[in-house]
Amino acid sequence: MQRRQFTQSLVAASTGLLLATSSRAVGVQDPMDAKSVTIGCSIGMTGALASLGKELKQGLDAGIAQANAKGIHGREIKLLAMDDGYDAARSEDNVRKLIADANVVSLISCMGTANNQRILPLVDEAQIPYVAPQSGATSLRKAEYRSVFHVRASYADEAQRLTQKLVSMGMNDLAIVYQDTAFGREFLADVNKAMAAAKQPAPKAFKLDAQGAQVPDVVGKAVAAKAAAVLLGTAGDVTATLINEFKKVSPSTPLAATSVALSGDNLRQLGGKASGIALSMVLPDAARTSVAVVRDYQKAMRALGYQEFSARSFEGYVNARVLAEGLERAGRELTRAKLRSALAGIRSSDLGGLSIDYAGGAPYVGSRFLDLGVMGANGKFVG
Repeated sequence: MQRRQFTQSLVAASTGLLLATSSRAVGVQDPMDAKSVTIGCSIGMTGALASLGKELKQGLDAGIAQANAKGIHGREIKLLAMDDGYDAARSEDNVRKLIADANVVSLISCMGTANNQRILPLVDEAQIPYVAPQSGATSLRKAEYRSVFHVRASYADEAQRLTQKLVSMGMNDLAIVYQDTAFGREFLADVNKAMAAAKQPAPKAFKLDAQGAQVPDVVGKAVAAKAAAVLLGTAGDVTATLINEFKKVSPSTPLAATSVALSGDNLRQLGGKASGIALSMVLPDAARTSVAVVRDYQKAMRALGYQEFSARSFEGYVNARVLAEGLERAGRELTRAKLRSALAGIRSSDLGGLSIDYAGGAPYVGSRFLDLGVMGANGKFVG
């Protein structure tokens, strides 16, 4: 299959961050400091998705540093990133502190479906602008969340594209291995809906527990089902563990997964075992330097000493670019309300081969970019 066809900042762990006590209300709208502006993020720098979290933060850092080098109304942008270990309760606690105590002007790219389900009611209450939740879950895309500005296409879009392609290739007898998490359950529902729309039977479903502990047993059952292809509703290290097991038990079984399935570290660890895996993509290939925004991203990463490029760090970079544009449009007299209005006013903004447009109103989704790619033996997309 060809690709055309199927293809610094402030960093603080949540346990160690010292926040000044404050009497500010949660919905503070005071003008921000004239010399700097702080944005907040709760992210899994440790825990089950640490490899994805670390790469996401590298991209955020790169995008923010690039914006600071250009300058936005004389302010330095600072990122206050708190580790939540990919734990939803810790994410909620972190965001409460960021909104009320740290007086951040905006949130950006808090990671995880269940985590964001806990966060969004706080965002809605405070009416604080929130750019690019790091999840494509449909459950987070509600019209009442008028302060939330998604950047990426949804998991439902990814499920539809993957299943349509597999069905068009005659692979209509599918299986899905999914993790018993908010993300995994929602992706299973998205795949079932996409298959029903294609008038095809629901895939045979095999559930991993939240910790991914029974991989050999689940893989054995999926292989025994003799499906034409297996979709993986998992993210991070457990996906790499699944792929290793599939390659050992049934190396010819076609595997397909979402944009969040694997980190760059996971791909490097898999090496040649990643060859042939199909992935949906919500951004252009991070290695395709013919695209201007990719060149900008790689330049920004190298400026901070990063020489490895991945889909996740690229997504963090793009998210930072969207927020920077909002800050530019909001003007010198910055408040949360002005930033929220500025983001909502973005229309057909070309980042260099990637368009961001919030013209559709809430739920705001800036990009509908979607592509499919197949991994080569070197851990990069072929074609």
